[in-house]
Amino acid sequence: MKIILADDHNVLRKGLIMILEKSFPSAEIEEVSEGTDLIKKVRKQKWDIIISDISMPGLSGIDAIKQVKDISPHIPILVLSTHAPEQYALRAIRAGASGYLTKESAPEELVTAINTLLRGKKYITPEVAEILAEAYGDDFEKAPHEQLSDREFQVLQLIIKGKTISEISEALSLSVNTISTYKARILSKMHVHNNAELIKYAIENNLL
Repeated sequence: MKIILADDHNVLRKGLIMILEKSFPSAEIEEVSEGTDLIKKVRKQKWDIIISDISMPGLSGIDAIKQVKDISPHIPILVLSTHAPEQYALRAIRAGASGYLTKESAPEELVTAINTLLRGKKYITPEVAEILAEAYGDDFEKAPHEQLSDREFQVLQLIIKGKTISEISEALSLSVNTISTYKARILSKMHVHNNAELIKYAIENNLL
């Protein structure tokens, strides 16, 4: 079995590899720290499963999932993120992920999720199932932040964490003008006027 682990936190990657090696001793495990490197690996080799973070430098986890699925639609992808499910689970599943766990999940749940995906099934926790049910229900009305594109939502996450336009530009490898354009779209779509109102909205909607 071949597993690729994509996460930009070196210490966390090493800890996950220890869990994987203990649970899947015969597995071949490779690691990358950026979404672009993940795409390169997928283009070069066949993998049985991908375990990926959402927040990585350059190419975001969501964009990486979409590109992986374009290259190899049948690779199961398990998202392992610091973000609460209500922030990114729906976007990850829509992008093509087969499961979503937070990094606070117990090692046993990680192993269970991997085995579930390897059997060709999705791993949906009760919390994620509730989010999906609300999103696809007949009476569901999109919240303002759900109307943002994946890139706009990524920029929003950085803004509400206090990052400046320049810092976001550097983190995402995009120009300052591009980030400013994204910010203007975010403010317009969410019907707010400044960062303070964005942060207030984020707190009220569990985005922080």
